Formats: sequence, structure tokens, C-alpha cells
Amino acid sequence: MAFNNRFTETFGIEHPIVCGGMLAVGTAELIAGVANAGALGFLSALTQPTPEALAREIERCRERTDKPFGVNLTILPTIDPVPYDEYREAIIESGVRIVETAGSNPAPHLPSFQAAGVKVIHKAVAVRHALKAQALGVDAVSIDGFECAGHPGDDDVPGLVLIPAAARQLEIPLIASGGFATGSGLVAALALGACAISMGTRFEATVEAPIHRRVKDQIVANSELDTTLVFREFRNTARVARNAVSEEIKRIGSGRDATFADVAHLASGARAREAVLAGGDVDGGMWWAGQAQGLIDSVETCASVVDSIIAEAEDIIGRRLPAQLV
Repeated sequence: MAFNNRFTETFGIEHPIVCGGMLAVGTAELIAGVANAGALGFLSALTQPTPEALAREIERCRERTDKPFGVNLTILPTIDPVPYDEYREAIIESGVRIVETAGSNPAPHLPSFQAAGVKVIHKAVAVRHALKAQALGVDAVSIDGFECAGHPGDDDVPGLVLIPAAARQLEIPLIASGGFATGSGLVAALALGACAISMGTRFEATVEAPIHRRVKDQIVANSELDTTLVFREFRNTARVARNAVSEEIKRIGSGRDATFADVAHLASGARAREAVLAGGDVDGGMWWAGQAQGLIDSVETCASVVDSIIAEAEDIIGRRLPAQLV
């Protein structure tokens, strides 16, 4: 059974499975592994310190796979200005033909991408944002339910409602994100109107993911209860792994007149990359994980993850219902 649909046909992918952009994780080793498994992975542009470094990372990925992959360009306000236009041009000049945008409005970048024949998927956390992206002319939308790692927004709508709510209004392909790690999740997403699923936490717990084995093992050990929400009081809600640092961020943030500056040292991305992702100290910094942790029970290769999801989905769809339920 092949899951061919508008998503797979539009983006030239074998399976309707996506590994969205993950800062410090979306490198050539992981994304090539995802691509070779027949899914669509996105290098994280801003993981690379310069546009030139991104061009080199794209080439490193090409050395490892001859299948399609993309680049994520996350557009966020930063203390130090980011040369987004230069990253965009590095993507185009490198011949990448699929881009995932996230964060702020992608409108300033769409004319250049479209003129170069680049297909754009925009990540959204609400139906209204998805409709705006469609109106701007993106080729697909990835919508993040409340279960997701990263920034789920402040509406707190889980995927079971958000996915069909978006699907009934969108005309372009919809990718369901947040809480997905299994074949049953893929079947559910398709039934709810999505064309594909996007997984982050599940792909973190793979052999190819460039993070310390202790972090991967912690994801396996964690349950669906082992995430927490931080930064809500700063209007920048984020779902992260529950650990000593994220609990301290919550404690400080709940104080009267707290500001982000009060927790910035704890939330530092550099701290997380060095102490957690590279060093394996799971309490050494704040790191991203979604509620899908509760569905992950082993560290596997990307190929094994994708193959098992597709096999389980095919089994569910092909299985006959018990006579008493017909």
C-alpha cells in the first residue's frame, strides 16, 4: 500500500512523513538519513553561523543522499541582526527546491523563492495563520498542535481539533505536527484531513541525530508528562523537556514583574547545545521535546523509524474490523 497524495506528489517524496527544522539538530547527518528513508527532512539554516556555512552544509547533505531534502528558515526577532536575505540567497544559489519557513511572516522572502522555483511550506500554530500563509501563496502549511515541542502559540488547541479545523478551510496540502511518532498517528492525521505528519522529537531519538546518546535515552525513558511550558508570561510559550532548568525557569517566570532577562541565562541556546546536546547532561540546560516522548520506546535509525510507521499504518488501514464492530 502506498500513501501517495498531494503532499508526496507536490514535493516528490516517497512517504508522507516530515522531519521539520530543529535548531542544532537539523544537520546533514540527520537530514540525509531522513531523506534516504524516503521522508522529507529540513536542514536548519540558523544552526549554521553564516550563509556560507549553510551552503557547505547543504553540500555535505548532498554527499550523503541523492533524494530530496529542504532547508528551514526560521524568522524571529533577535538581539543581534540575522542576515536573513543572505541565508535565503544561499539556499537558492545552492539549488535547494524546498524550504520550510517558520516564525514571522514569510512574505518578504516569497517572491525570491517563487522566482527560483522553490516550493515553500510555512509552519503555523493557528488556523488564521495558516489561512494567511495560503493567501500569501505558500505551497503547503504545517500546523503545530498544542502537543508539539517548540512554540505552540497561546491558543492551546490540540491537534485532534486543530488539524481538521485547518483542513476544512485550506485548499493547499496540510501537514500535521505535534504529538506524532507512530503509524497510528499517521493514520489519524490522514483521517483528520492532513496529507502528512511532521515529527521532531521522534527524529531526535534516532541513531543519526547529532545529539548525545544520554539525551536520546532520556527521551525514551520520559513519558508524555515529562514536558513543561515556559515563557507563557512573556507571550512566547514554549514546550520543553521537564528538567531542573526548565522548572527553575518556570519558578522565576511566575514571580511578580519577572522579565525574560531574569531567565535568559538559563534558557541560553548555547548552554543547551554545549551541556545537553553535546555533553549529555540532561539537566544542564533547557532543551526541546514534545509530548510524543510518551510514544517513543527505542532509539532507532531513521530508516527503521520511517519503515515501522509506514508498516503500522498499512496494517491499521488494511486490517478488517471485528465483526461485532461492523
